[in-house]
Amino acid sequence: MGRQLAPGWELAADAAEVHGLLLASDAEQALRYGIPAPRRNAATTEGRVTAGEVSLLRIDGAAAGAFTLSADPPFEVSRGTFPPAAHAMYLSRLCVAPAQLRAGSLVGVRCLREAIAAAARAGADALRSQANPDFTDVLAMLQLHGFRQHGPVAAQGHLRSVNLQKDLSVMSVRAVPQPTGPG
Repeated sequence: MGRQLAPGWELAADAAEVHGLLLASDAEQALRYGIPAPRRNAATTEGRVTAGEVSLLRIDGAAAGAFTLSADPPFEVSRGTFPPAAHAMYLSRLCVAPAQLRAGSLVGVRCLREAIAAAARAGADALRSQANPDFTDVLAMLQLHGFRQHGPVAAQGHLRSVNLQKDLSVMSVRAVPQPTGPG
């Protein structure tokens, strides 16, 4: 994808490290909200890392948070799900190390802001994502950053999801806030 990275961020190179962070984050959130963690596919993580789509934030040398930013949707998108966009990008697999979650750090916010900024730098006019509405703090964070729900809540087994989009067409790269500091 050749996207630029903000200071403190790196393109993930170790799929096992990213997958471990993702599973640990899922387990922590599942425990916090009292619902089962989603099933994750290590081959998907490997493919996303190999494609250069996973950004990783380290704090004091440890993986603190990560997200995937891709041009292709990582979830099923039916016609009419989202408003039209000339160049949409997709945010998925945003994860935060359990120690950072427990400490109440802003790593999740930093991941989201960097994803928005990276999509804007890449020329996207929309950033789309899917989130579990039962993760109320995550959903609130997305909404506070301008994501709007499109369509109803969907359910597949015990997992629920909502489709979200942030309009980036009015953003300039200079308008995207860049957080500083460790977490």
